[in-house]
Amino acid sequence: MRLLLVHSLLSVFGIVHGAVTVYGPHVQQPLGSQTVTAASASYTEAATYDQIVLTPPPVPNPPPPTSFGVQLQTGGVATGLSIPQSGAFFGFSIEFSVVTQVRDFYMSYRLNLRPHGTGTESSFMQVPFLNLMANIRERAGSVQVRLGGNSQETATLVNTIPDGKSMEKDTTNTSNPTDTPPLLFTPEIIKMMASVSTLTNVRWYLGIPFYDTQNFQLQVAEVGEAVLGNHLIGLQGGNEPDLYAKHGHRPANYSPQDYTDEFGLLVDAVNADSGLPDKDVLIGPNLSGTWEPEQVWDTDFATDYSQSLIALAVEHYPTDNCYAQYGTGAPRNAQDIFPTYLTHKSGQDIVSPYINSTSYAQSLGKPFVMFETNTASCGGFPGLSDSFGAALWGVDYALQMAYVNFTGALFHVGGQSDYYNPFTPPVTNQSTFNQWTIGPIYYSALFVAETLGSSNQSQVLDLGMNGGNEFTPGYAIYENGEPTRVALINFVSDPTGASDYTASISLAGGSTPAQVKVKYLSASSVAQKWNFTWAGQTFGDAFTSDGRPVGNVDVQTITCDQTNRVCNIPVPAPGAALVFLSDQALEESDPGPTMTFPTTAYTKVHNTATINPSVLATSNGNMGTADWLADTSQGSLENSASSFACAIPSLGAVIAGALLVVRMAYAS
Repeated sequence: MRLLLVHSLLSVFGIVHGAVTVYGPHVQQPLGSQTVTAASASYTEAATYDQIVLTPPPVPNPPPPTSFGVQLQTGGVATGLSIPQSGAFFGFSIEFSVVTQVRDFYMSYRLNLRPHGTGTESSFMQVPFLNLMANIRERAGSVQVRLGGNSQETATLVNTIPDGKSMEKDTTNTSNPTDTPPLLFTPEIIKMMASVSTLTNVRWYLGIPFYDTQNFQLQVAEVGEAVLGNHLIGLQGGNEPDLYAKHGHRPANYSPQDYTDEFGLLVDAVNADSGLPDKDVLIGPNLSGTWEPEQVWDTDFATDYSQSLIALAVEHYPTDNCYAQYGTGAPRNAQDIFPTYLTHKSGQDIVSPYINSTSYAQSLGKPFVMFETNTASCGGFPGLSDSFGAALWGVDYALQMAYVNFTGALFHVGGQSDYYNPFTPPVTNQSTFNQWTIGPIYYSALFVAETLGSSNQSQVLDLGMNGGNEFTPGYAIYENGEPTRVALINFVSDPTGASDYTASISLAGGSTPAQVKVKYLSASSVAQKWNFTWAGQTFGDAFTSDGRPVGNVDVQTITCDQTNRVCNIPVPAPGAALVFLSDQALEESDPGPTMTFPTTAYTKVHNTATINPSVLATSNGNMGTADWLADTSQGSLENSASSFACAIPSLGAVIAGALLVVRMAYAS
């Protein structure tokens, strides 16, 4: 890397092709509207740039009680517990068409997994993405990730793409209300997935295109099984088939029986394919909520295809923002609906239509997965989906799904225009000076992973505490019949502190511990954007994270009242507390520092120079270039810079008098 020293002389020499950037503490802001790429630095179309902040709802009237008891049964007598749940319950669903954003191309540094000069696209992966997955793996043991969505239905696996890319979109031929483009992709995508799995124990779901049921394209299944092995959980057969007719992909009278019949054609195709050794990997019916699951169960879908099904699944969003994004459906105001997310009733209402189906799945010995969900379809709402309130909602909603016996929940990750993303890379032409943005739903994922732990034996109980108050829900986690952790949520936003509550936890029939450990999920308001903290650590503001939490871990020790046999746990308004009833419970959920990944390769190695701000502030340019040469072109330093310096010996001193540091931010 070479430092460029320029001021007004740049225009004389004719080398101004990028934005001028002044570096200071925690800031890298391009200057100069006269440069051709300066506009990129004030780009405002991506959701991460949206500065909308909502107004927190008022304190409920009447306000919830702020002091109450929580009694936990011990000795294996607790009733109403969920089935044993995996610590990897909370996973992610990544839209197929944006997978390269979370993999590479969007950052100036990547992880090189192969020797220099031998790397292909699958050998370079996003360091932030690996770190984000490693954070979950360290707490849960593994991570579930689905690669799919609407874009999987028109995705075609090919050996190569003429321009050498691993994926190409046909943006001139979009479909669905979400303008889904057809895709071409190469095996490099699946090889990348295998590399991620090797490093972070991610286990994957893929989807088989379902728009052409007379000629199923099974290449993604064949390569997926061959490359991913036991890191491939299953293959989705049809994405939201109950919307096919509405989106113009099937006749208007397309029915649950029609879907079941078409799924049978897929079963036959898989059984006849010698390139697919594992036949019992299919997942259905993946409904959006337009059809009731019972309508599909009534066709004998689950029983007729039981030998081919590895899981049953649905998809659901509590509402949509499609009118704002695409001009379809009804307009909805985020401020008006914000309060509906800040209540226990939200999660309960979402899962209610599926309780019968989770029981049905258990009777068949099948997992039941929420295959795609988030705050609202069509990208979520500005100020709501990216607020701290969404983090609390995600915690409560996920634990409610676990309580009613879903076996996993995958929260969706979309493109740059989506507000609900758990994590978002920077837009392409700013990837050399911006990092990733970590959304509230990712904080939810960390909280839930630690709540359930890595034993895969955690059973969830909705405590119905505080008289069932909808603003103060709580859950107990049981392992082997004994309570190990308690999750306490406070949806109320009250800066006065008057709505902070104290839950007095007691163990019926058990001994009261001398002390408990507590971690807090915190922010100043439910409307706050970014800079939340989980156990004292944060992923910071927008564009600032490399996927590793920053700050000192803060695990608070609360001394219990053994005389009165209670542990009094304060919970701020707003906030959530995770109480570890023993040191063993804490160690199981958070075994220690997470293994993260360094940067060993750079994808943009020219015109990316930086300088320490303190050096810049104190420099007077006194022969600052005496020991090095300035240059703007790759390879030209060795050829011409030396003679240039000899010809104009005073140039460095002249320019240094008005020193600026310039990044050549070429438009991609």
